[in-house]
Amino acid sequence: MNGKHRAVQALTPGAEVITLQRLPYFTGISGETVGAEGLSMHLVVIPPGARAAPHVHIGYETGIYVLEGKVLTRWGERLENEVVSNAGEFLFVPPGVPHEAVNLSATEVARAVVARNDPAEQDRVEPYECPPRDA
Repeated sequence: MNGKHRAVQALTPGAEVITLQRLPYFTGISGETVGAEGLSMHLVVIPPGARAAPHVHIGYETGIYVLEGKVLTRWGERLENEVVSNAGEFLFVPPGVPHEAVNLSATEVARAVVARNDPAEQDRVEPYECPPRDA
């Protein structure tokens, strides 16, 4: 860590950005914002009925804490596995596991804090082309 970033820093998320997963993010802690070297933390908002594009995280773990809403995460080679996360619950996504998140409400947003052990996680998100389930 260089001398410039050797201080405790508070920040307020800035403008919404659309991620490679096609979801609105509000950037928080990252290498770019505070000089983090091994962590990023953001707020993700999943609009009513919306879903993330299927994707994989290359080489880093992801921890998610659902603040509000009910989110279905489909995961696996064919996105054949499912887990539902409610407000107040954590979700862990290992590196390299294909997945997508779906807001189960047609009327309410879902919000979650997303933390990763990579300071610039969007650089290593790759779209995932899901093979047909019956293949």
